Amino acid sequence: MLPPVDPPVLGMILKGFPRISETFISNEIRLIEQHGIPVHIFSMRQPRESFCHPSVKEIRARVDYLPETIISRRLPRMLKHNLLLAARRPARYARALGIAARRYRRTRKSATLKHLLQAGYLVNYGLANRGIVHLHAHFAHSPTSVAMFSSWLSGLPFSFTAHAKDIYTSNARQLREKLSMAAFAVTCTEYNRRHLMGLGPNGHTPIHRIYHGIDLSLFNGHATRTAPTPPYRILSIARLTAKKGLPTVFKALARLQQQGMAFEYTLIGDGDDRDKTLGLIQTLGLSERTRWLGTLPHDVVREHYRRADLFALGCEVAANGDRDGIPNVLVESLAMGVPVVATRVSAIPEIIAHGETGLLVEPGRPDQMADAMRHALEDQDLRRNLIAAGRRRVQAGFDNGKLVEELVQIHRNQLQAVSAGPRKV
Repeated sequence: MLPPVDPPVLGMILKGFPRISETFISNEIRLIEQHGIPVHIFSMRQPRESFCHPSVKEIRARVDYLPETIISRRLPRMLKHNLLLAARRPARYARALGIAARRYRRTRKSATLKHLLQAGYLVNYGLANRGIVHLHAHFAHSPTSVAMFSSWLSGLPFSFTAHAKDIYTSNARQLREKLSMAAFAVTCTEYNRRHLMGLGPNGHTPIHRIYHGIDLSLFNGHATRTAPTPPYRILSIARLTAKKGLPTVFKALARLQQQGMAFEYTLIGDGDDRDKTLGLIQTLGLSERTRWLGTLPHDVVREHYRRADLFALGCEVAANGDRDGIPNVLVESLAMGVPVVATRVSAIPEIIAHGETGLLVEPGRPDQMADAMRHALEDQDLRRNLIAAGRRRVQAGFDNGKLVEELVQIHRNQLQAVSAGPRKV
């Protein structure tokens, strides 16, 4: 009798694991594993939060952490594995060096060397006897750079998922090169897919649009919500960064305050613009009405959704081109039966249809947002219609249990195709 053959393993390259702001990635890995695909995670840095969502604990994948920086105590080990790999595969390593040199000349970013060295470490140490036959990276910037170099060094194919900032702040030539080399790419909105298709050199790399979705068993609002009464409870959940457009929300709230509306505002999230954000709240005279709660785990966030009368987000295109795709918080809000006021930016209209599943205003227009907030809070017929249609939209198109099946089939087909040939590690 022939010995059993271990199933092929999918190597997943991530910027960090786990990350509290990237539950869509941990949920995806958990669901992929549940469909019978073994996963091995390579994280480019250690976790930086003191807690993680419960779903992370269900992931069975082994996690290897790559050396984070060139200047670190792990540098000698990283160099050792690169030298050993270069000695074993001089032609491949020379070719990867040539690609790194070309990419460095384009951007003059030293991170290119780091990504090559991380890839060499991953291939010589991380792939040994792991059964990994394909590499998939989340985010089109640094994780995909490591995946691309690892592919050149190992002979394994790679693919990647592109999200938002990684698409619109990346060098177009660098991103086009990654697309040309990848077996396939995945992205989370049709807006992103069209942009990537426009970058492709000849369109030969398949680009799949698969929404992230959410776990509908976790985000399930009340069957009916009573008509809200003042003080209205308004909620925003966002990283404190420019593309979230929080100043538009704050200025809209200040207008409502001037008009005499009674409300309580809750802001959940943290980020690099914390001081600037909190300073604006004070400047606009909103401090007494605002609670800033920082980053919170999902079970606590769900309670805030349940208490909220309205969710508001003012997304915009940042000065560096960064923008959101479809913020998961919008999907969660609709699933929880909380009406949404947001902006016409990027792919947000793919889930928020104005007047049907939510209300949309132009970015940077607090006057429009204030009017929309008042309308969504006071027009009870509109609220009932928005809540019902919003739930239907999420249930029909954003159930991650259904969406992951398409992704699993893509990975399964790729793993089977690669496993049919000789393994290169």
